[in-house]
Amino acid sequence: MKSTVEAAPYMAAVYERLKPHIIHTPLMPSNTMNQMIDGEIFLKLENLQRTGAFKFRGAYNKLQQLSELEKSKGVIACSAGNHAQGVALAASLLGINARIYMPMTAPRTKIEATKAYGAEVVLAGETFDETKQMTIMEAEQSGELFISPFDDQEIIYGQGTIGLEILADLPDVDTIIVPIGGGGLIAGIVLAVKELHPEIQIIGVQSYQVHGMIRSIWAHKRIPNRTSRTLADGCDVALAGELTYEIVKNRIDETVLVEEQEIAEAVFFLALKEKVIAEGAGALSTAAVLSGKIDHLLKGKKTAVVVSGGNIDFSVLKEVL
Repeated sequence: MKSTVEAAPYMAAVYERLKPHIIHTPLMPSNTMNQMIDGEIFLKLENLQRTGAFKFRGAYNKLQQLSELEKSKGVIACSAGNHAQGVALAASLLGINARIYMPMTAPRTKIEATKAYGAEVVLAGETFDETKQMTIMEAEQSGELFISPFDDQEIIYGQGTIGLEILADLPDVDTIIVPIGGGGLIAGIVLAVKELHPEIQIIGVQSYQVHGMIRSIWAHKRIPNRTSRTLADGCDVALAGELTYEIVKNRIDETVLVEEQEIAEAVFFLALKEKVIAEGAGALSTAAVLSGKIDHLLKGKKTAVVVSGGNIDFSVLKEVL
């Protein structure tokens, strides 16, 4: 892993490679939340990214750097849905065969979308962590290259380009609020932002039901945490990544846990008030703002709220609304 001293120029090079293939997503002001917290809130709309989530950034960055031999062997990945779609589309664009293992509980829309992008889908395991172990075992047998959903340097740097876009669009940003699953997104944003702008606050958000990264930060060692399924299925990762934990543990400024009802209310709020369709994981940062738990950190500040994805099952959205 590159040191943070080397991270900034490398991240800039990653962004230049990705620019022709990704969408520079909008940073939209939220007048409604501005009035609620007496500060300036901007929504970073990664739900408008290709495949409907930020994961395409990291997947394409990783796959485009594979050797011809690695490409010829094909790739295999595990995902609750968004990494699956990112890898499937990136592999299709680069002419690589892809096989994706997904939990049997994965949202139907994400399963069908992954197939539509050209990947073979295998449903296995009840939880992401079970599916991950099965995928790694299969990769050892098949010889396919395992593409980690978060614990990989190039995946992390790809996701971190979101931080570069926020800095470009809002140079005087004070705070960035980021959803956490395995930690790839927040680790990338930390590396993109903290070296040159240590004064910018990074706040990480997880569900009370599944918060392996935050539990690990509190305990000063990696510890799994999962009590039940969460509406934020894209962040349903019990154990944080080794690499992501090492990057994040001493570099984020605040952590927030939100209830399932607060996540549902955030999905509802974004749809009706902001006209933004977000999945549960994509609404985590908004849930943290609406919860009132961090009002004291946001008052009078400029805050970027990362809406990380919009791939929500219609049945779930209908129920929430």
